[in-house]
Amino acid sequence: MRSTTVLPGVPSPPPGAGDVALHRLEVAGPDAPPFAAGSFEEVGPLSRWDRPHRHTFYELVHVTAGSGAHVVDLARWPVRPPQLTVVLPGQVHHWEGGRGPEGSLALFTDDFLVDHPGDREVLRELGTRCPFALDAEHDRAIGCLFAELLAEHRQRAAGHESVLRSLLHVLVLRAARLPGTAGRRTGRGDGPRAQGRSAAVAEAFTELVAGSGAAGWSVRQCADRLGVTPGYLTQAVRAATGRPPGRLLIEARVYRAQQLLAHTGLSVRQVAARTGFSDPAYFGRFFRRETGSSPGAFRKHHSRHHQSLEAPSGRA
Repeated sequence: MRSTTVLPGVPSPPPGAGDVALHRLEVAGPDAPPFAAGSFEEVGPLSRWDRPHRHTFYELVHVTAGSGAHVVDLARWPVRPPQLTVVLPGQVHHWEGGRGPEGSLALFTDDFLVDHPGDREVLRELGTRCPFALDAEHDRAIGCLFAELLAEHRQRAAGHESVLRSLLHVLVLRAARLPGTAGRRTGRGDGPRAQGRSAAVAEAFTELVAGSGAAGWSVRQCADRLGVTPGYLTQAVRAATGRPPGRLLIEARVYRAQQLLAHTGLSVRQVAARTGFSDPAYFGRFFRRETGSSPGAFRKHHSRHHQSLEAPSGRA
């Protein structure tokens, strides 16, 4: 928790050359739960930051007014209230143009999901398909849940931490039921699932791969880090996801390279090094094989796309 949260006023370390800024969650004190909620004004100016950055925490955003665009990783989404967005730890995002968003936010780290660990998977799946447009009925329902979260967080009455965890769990599952989320898991175990220690190992592997420091690791290195054999890791991850860990590591490596190419000024050689390649030429072949494009062409296309793309007109 100490690495993902800070006390109010503690500045984040400046990013290295070519890196994306990393924001940690501000909490009231060393014993405060890793959770915060409020309006954009209450959370502060960083909640509307217009420069690419990433978080150590989850961010649920109920946008009720505003215009412009929300850029998340490689996608640029028009702000069309009312809508709900899930930003995951490690995703690079920023707000741009227009009047800026209005609404409510809930911020929390993985530690806060201790009572409902299955919510991590639901959030990861929701975070890959945001934002979600809300009709009047769903907007009222989501708005009521956010209002309860914000009131409980502000009042801090006895037992408020348990109430916050329960309300957040309801909000996550309600979000998974929104139109357009059909077929996503809701934490109740559809499909092949690992259990017991196997499930814990698969969850730890997923979190390990999500961290930028694991770029370029092998299955054996991940297994050593988790204290299991490569065979056991493969069995656990297949049972949980239906896919081999080697494939997931490759996809995570590509994803990290795309983030760096799209959101930093690092050279292709530097991006190769950051993703575990000592030979830039081999990195170029790997990237083309996985994406169908060279690193340079990907960066140029992404730059042109975001310079020329304007947010379509819509409700503001």
